[in-house]
Amino acid sequence: MIQEIYIIDDDDSSILVFRELFRGDQDFKFISVKSDQIDVALKNIPAIIIINEDAIEVDVVELCQKIRNDDDNSITPVIVVSSNSDQDHRIKILEQSIEYYVKKPVNERYLYYTVKNLSRLMTINRRISPLTGLPGNVQIHAELKKRLSNKEAFCVLYLDLDNFKAYNDVYGFLKGDEIIKFTADTILTCVHELVTDGSFVGHIGGDDFVAIISGTSCEKLCQSIIAHFDEKVTSFFTPEDVEKGYIEVANRKGIIEQFPLTAISIGVVVADVNRFYNMLEIGEIGAQVKHAAKSVIGSSYAIDRRKINELGK
Repeated sequence: MIQEIYIIDDDDSSILVFRELFRGDQDFKFISVKSDQIDVALKNIPAIIIINEDAIEVDVVELCQKIRNDDDNSITPVIVVSSNSDQDHRIKILEQSIEYYVKKPVNERYLYYTVKNLSRLMTINRRISPLTGLPGNVQIHAELKKRLSNKEAFCVLYLDLDNFKAYNDVYGFLKGDEIIKFTADTILTCVHELVTDGSFVGHIGGDDFVAIISGTSCEKLCQSIIAHFDEKVTSFFTPEDVEKGYIEVANRKGIIEQFPLTAISIGVVVADVNRFYNMLEIGEIGAQVKHAAKSVIGSSYAIDRRKINELGK
């Protein structure tokens, strides 16, 4: 994926330097932007922003504030390159959550690797769910592969929410995001309370989560997650809906349907040593057992404990 890096200067003095510096690296595209065009640039959410302070006609601190106050660019890395050696000035810029202040004259190799490594770090960070802060699919797959390779005994909990779409339809996506964050916090809290070490919690996406724990004992954890979830999830509904025990949603034909309050379903795969050869097998069994859990109204869990010979291996 090509990384678009915006160079903020008013005399185009920097763009040629960076294009020459990265001429052999096709993963980066450098775009020159005038300081008075920063609003347009921010709409495109660049991978990195580099400000040449010596070549802009606006106050650099105010410019940095503007970037950081833009919701879409609150985490976009910013590098300020400047000949100003005043320490207080440098601190004022860094106080705006600016990642790097590079003093001129610039060592080109230092600048090259600063941009390169910052880009790599952002690529890694984008694998983390911005909503929950939990690791995503890349890390989930790596964790499963590691445990299979080490021939560990472990449990994989696949968790998702029942009637979540209906909740979004009634309460809106912002409220839905709050339930997603609440679910992540619930899983993390219960795992950390009951599992001393060897645990991993990831966010597959949407309302789907995974927890991986060492050993083959998982019932107490499942029960704890459900108890915590059911106790507090009602706070995301109006008192009227809680009293009724359901929400009403109009389907595509305009017919009102009733859906129970949001619940959590947990499908567990017990991975005894040598039971599985790869994570795809775990995923297939996980989908089956989670389906069994979701067939029950309300929060529930189902555990697959079949042995190797029972799976036809």
